[in-house]
Amino acid sequence: MATFLYRLGRLAFRRRHFVVLLWVAMLTLVGVGAASAPAAGSGSFSIPGTEAQRAFDLLEERFPGTSADGATARVVFQAPDGERMTDPGNKSIVEDTVRTLSDGAEVTSATDPFTTNAVSENGAVAYTSVTYDVSGMELEDSTKDALEAAAQDARDAGLTVEIGGDALQAVPHTGATEIIGIAIAAVVLVITLGSLIAAGLPLLTAMIGVGIGIGAITALASALDLGSTTSTLAMMIGLAVGIDYALFIVSRYRAELAEGREREEAVGRAVGTAGSAVVFAGLTVVIALAGLAVVNIPMLTKMGLAAAGTVVIAVVIALTMIPALLGYAGRKIRPADAKAKKRAGTAPAKPNMGTRWASFVVRRPLAVLLIGVVGLGAAAIPVGSMEMGLPDDGSQPTDTTQRQAYDLLSDGFGPGFNGPLMVVTDARAAADPQAAADQVADRIEGLDGVVTVTPPAPNKAGDTYTITVIPDSKPSSVQTEDLVHAIRDAGGEITSDTGANVLVTGTTAMNIDFSQKMNDALIPYLALVVGLAFLLLILVFRSILVPLKAALGFLLSVLAALGAVVAVFQWGWFANVIGVEETGPIMSMMPIFMVGVVFGLAMDYEVFLVTRMREAFVHGEQPTQAVVTGFKHGARVVTAAAVIMMAVFAGFIGSSEAMVKMIGFGLAIAVLFDAFVVRMAIVPAVLALLGKRAWWLPGWLDRVVPNVDVEGEGLKSLSSDADRRDPDEEKELARV
Repeated sequence: MATFLYRLGRLAFRRRHFVVLLWVAMLTLVGVGAASAPAAGSGSFSIPGTEAQRAFDLLEERFPGTSADGATARVVFQAPDGERMTDPGNKSIVEDTVRTLSDGAEVTSATDPFTTNAVSENGAVAYTSVTYDVSGMELEDSTKDALEAAAQDARDAGLTVEIGGDALQAVPHTGATEIIGIAIAAVVLVITLGSLIAAGLPLLTAMIGVGIGIGAITALASALDLGSTTSTLAMMIGLAVGIDYALFIVSRYRAELAEGREREEAVGRAVGTAGSAVVFAGLTVVIALAGLAVVNIPMLTKMGLAAAGTVVIAVVIALTMIPALLGYAGRKIRPADAKAKKRAGTAPAKPNMGTRWASFVVRRPLAVLLIGVVGLGAAAIPVGSMEMGLPDDGSQPTDTTQRQAYDLLSDGFGPGFNGPLMVVTDARAAADPQAAADQVADRIEGLDGVVTVTPPAPNKAGDTYTITVIPDSKPSSVQTEDLVHAIRDAGGEITSDTGANVLVTGTTAMNIDFSQKMNDALIPYLALVVGLAFLLLILVFRSILVPLKAALGFLLSVLAALGAVVAVFQWGWFANVIGVEETGPIMSMMPIFMVGVVFGLAMDYEVFLVTRMREAFVHGEQPTQAVVTGFKHGARVVTAAAVIMMAVFAGFIGSSEAMVKMIGFGLAIAVLFDAFVVRMAIVPAVLALLGKRAWWLPGWLDRVVPNVDVEGEGLKSLSSDADRRDPDEEKELARV
């Protein structure tokens, strides 16, 4: 591996014009493709294998033309104090609004609240349901403007009017915080690498890599049904790893220059050593992201694969474009210690911060280990009270029209009105379909927690019926979940009696099934990802205990990060600081998503830091000294990489999309815990306690496992003719 990458790095250095031209051409190509591609929608949402999805599919089959996946809007009207919606003047305003909405473009139907019993018992609130033939993200701006204009006309006439549903769904934006995150990354790079040119290389290559990745996603979004969140996630992860991977190679290049090597040779050795770590770190991230496919939720699979593809691009760019740009930079990139040597003269070099910290840890490993484990354990405590669900209009900020419509409906019709259940009765196999549907309605009406059951509504063929059930509890409550299970249990008994198949669907039921599927998939996914990465790390470190320690440390950091997410987004601690206006359940996909992404990123720091330790150990140092040497060469760069990644992730906290905000915060805090507590404290403490046993590998396994040579041992066999700088370059460095 090291020898191949060494030659690749030198080739890219020599053929720099061709390499840069190739990447620029690729960026241009995907840019043209993205610009000419049709606009992406919100992405379809399906949960294969669940009852709610089967019912949804049955509705599309038996009720054609109903636009089951089209956008919906609930226009909610409230009469002035002391008046009722049925008063002639108020009724006329509502009827005019309904007629206006019915005539709108892309509108399938708009219901009349006075003929559909959509007026509250006290007469204060009424609503009309507007359905569209396309999804919320695909609605034309003119259609949304017409909806808002109709509502405003009713407001001007004296009514309180708010709009719920997904018809006014907007494309999420991240705001200025993303730019601030990149600016912080730039400052950290300048401090770490010591010059604007050296700092600019990782930023430039990361931008190009993300540009290619996002351009490809945008170009394929319509054809592959990719939602807007897919590109946001790919940008978030691609930018973070792109900067980090380039940083590691540039930093190692400067270290090789400091050893006295000629620039082309330094590039080859940097790519052969640090590049090997980049490859394996990238593989762990790709495994974790691509592994999301085992959950069998298409939306999550597409998000994972798109982000994994962006990571692959980041790795390849770091291995090829960075060496090419280093060739262009020439002597403007100076050795790591050039300025320090000039200041110090012949005086002994002072140990750097990484050396001093590692020396402290190896002297007191048990105390450091206990403090780190107890601290992360305390941060993980909130996980025990984590409630999971999916966001709805009730989780929107209180000043939005969606939230105000939600509250009006809840006040006027009860908390369960915002989460109606749709019961679909497939009576094709029943002897008397109508009787079977009536039996279903009667049985549901007798269940606890039910407020309203509508009469069964048949399709044209008369073999399938829909029944709307209004619970007495809010959509995200445990009581509503229990009611869904109770209806399904009752449906099983009805099926055995009549032959009719009873299915429960609707947004609330879909959310319940989604959460259950995520919970069921967590353990298999964790086993798959950790298992594959464990085998990969055995290849890298040729050890059993080091990969085991890495996996256990990851579990600590991800649990602590989830605890912080619960504390902020569910409990409300420091919520105002990051702009969380409404607390509520944690998104159902958050645990499994954080397991995947955090594991991949955690292994980045493990590989980058511990490979330097193993390199020192393989070259003859004692285990404790190897730990110190690893920190001497790697701590500064790993610290910079972690700060950069935290800044990039934290930049997405300013997003208007609740899911993106939560993911940005969760990943930023996870990197903080993993890089600075696990990798910088717990890892050296454990390695110091284990000593030589940390690098033990059974003899039979040693013979089976191939030697991928991450440490660059194979580079010693290469010719050293070009291993020293030419005299002119030595004179140049002497003047620095």
